[in-house]
Amino acid sequence: MEILLYLGGILFMLVGLGLSIGLHEVGHLVPAKLFGVRVGQYMIGFGPRLWSKRIGETEYGFKALPLGGFISMSGMYPPSDRAGAAKGLFASLVQDARTANDETIAEGAEERVFYRLPVWKRIIVMLGGPAMNLVLAIAIFTLMASGIGMQQASTTISAVSECVIPAGATTQQECTDADPVAPAAQAGFEPGDRLVSVGGEPVATFAEASEIIQAAPGRALDVVVLRDGAETKLTLTPVAAERAEIGADGRPVTGADGEPVTHTVGYAGVTSQYEFVRQPIGTGAELAFQQTGAVAGLVANLPVKLWDVGVSLVTGAERDPNGPLSVVGVGRIAGEVAATDAPVLNRLAVLLNLLAALNIALFVFNLIPLLPLDGGHVVVALWDGLKRLWARMTGRPQPQPVDATRLVPVTVVVAVLLIAMAALLIVADLVKPMNLLG
Repeated sequence: MEILLYLGGILFMLVGLGLSIGLHEVGHLVPAKLFGVRVGQYMIGFGPRLWSKRIGETEYGFKALPLGGFISMSGMYPPSDRAGAAKGLFASLVQDARTANDETIAEGAEERVFYRLPVWKRIIVMLGGPAMNLVLAIAIFTLMASGIGMQQASTTISAVSECVIPAGATTQQECTDADPVAPAAQAGFEPGDRLVSVGGEPVATFAEASEIIQAAPGRALDVVVLRDGAETKLTLTPVAAERAEIGADGRPVTGADGEPVTHTVGYAGVTSQYEFVRQPIGTGAELAFQQTGAVAGLVANLPVKLWDVGVSLVTGAERDPNGPLSVVGVGRIAGEVAATDAPVLNRLAVLLNLLAALNIALFVFNLIPLLPLDGGHVVVALWDGLKRLWARMTGRPQPQPVDATRLVPVTVVVAVLLIAMAALLIVADLVKPMNLLG
């Protein structure tokens, strides 16, 4: 059964990846067709064709390697006006690119080419793909946060400590006769009680109740709990306890001497039950943009992160949990999540979070201003627009459209680097997988 769940998690991510790629290409396809560009192909995957069907002038289909997709637009670049045999490797690559581009310009449809579109339309076409990934990520995050909910400490008590837990203890220890009884146990709290008010103040979250308790060491507090459908009144007297100060990063704060900084707080000895709490509808967008910032930071430091992956692969050191992953790594984590011994809703929430994060990665990565990525095509369109604007401002004749086939050598170098990066991450995810689940 565990193996089936593991495979199910991988299948979930593969289907999600296919959907993400398909919608990315739809983001290019729809505006291109709306602007009158002839689109010859819409393909999901690379390599040998598995299935295709022509609808109108466009062939739709799937290819064997589901690691990307593309649409073939007519006249991405101006037609070639150069003749003669190309000399040298890069010159041959440039000529091959020009020949392939010329072949996309169908007879009788010379005006329905991409390069003739106004700059703003070209930018819309190229940004349509990444935008679809962003929209899909927001939709998934919204489903996760506002549909399923996000886990939060609720006002329901899950456990009551029998004795006062010493500062620094991470688990409940065996209580002895010498240990003082925990205030909550002494007051009569029971697992399943739902806090209604503490110290006369209504509480809607466990954090509100904790704040009142921690601020009242040694002071008796009137507490109302809901037990078996009826309100029960209890009297809680928190004891003074030394607790480590926790910083904004969630880690204990240390002083100049390197020792943990502690302060005296009221201690009751209760643990809250975590529940899914539905968030406002705008939370999904907030999560998406937070994730976008995190992924953008990762991309900005990608060479360093990849170097660290290589070092971990060679030395056997633990990988950075905030480092990059390949599709293989994401699939492996999805399988592990699906096979964990946790409620179905918890596992589904994590899988949706993974899929949303994957779409944010596609969104950010495709905006890198280098060909063959979408961001590179945007840069070419902007450069063409700037040249035309400068010509108008200076009274010069309109220049010829930018011939981006000259950048084919750079495109090849970028493509090789992307392939090398993918290979490194796949090997690392197979040999030295990242441990995110503990």
